[in-house]
Amino acid sequence: MKTLRLIALSALVTVASATAIFSTSCSKDACKDVTCQNGGTCSDGTCVCPTGYEGTSCETMSRTKFTKSWSATDHLVGGTFVASYTANISAGTATTDVLIGTSFSDNFFTHNINASVAGNTITIVSQKPDNNHYVVAGTGTYASGSITWNYTITNDSTSVTQTYTGTWN
Repeated sequence: MKTLRLIALSALVTVASATAIFSTSCSKDACKDVTCQNGGTCSDGTCVCPTGYEGTSCETMSRTKFTKSWSATDHLVGGTFVASYTANISAGTATTDVLIGTSFSDNFFTHNINASVAGNTITIVSQKPDNNHYVVAGTGTYASGSITWNYTITNDSTSVTQTYTGTWN
């Protein structure tokens, strides 16, 4: 009886080992024919893109959709101010950086505003572009060829903050 158990156990171990060897040798490498660009890496057949890149093969800089001349319309929240103007966004130094031209908020600033892009979001980190009392900060979301903005301009000497919304096409 003991011999029979030993034979059965040996047979079971042999079958399990053979199954494991054959199943692992037959599995396909999902990344075999995948080429990721710009430092992207393949995981389970899909490119994982580094910060600043997107697309099936990481072939597109995320900021590309933002860099152009925009037809801008901004509104003062709770007020009557409406500004329509042309706004320009150009590439910055780093992969995720962009510069918003001096026309921002109907030529409110005389210097460019620094912003960064992550996916479909553009962020203006709190800054004083003209090194005076005016601080700008905000975010925009890109969808279907437009940017929807929410931003503030604060006079830090009077603590007066004005909030704006905008649509750029």
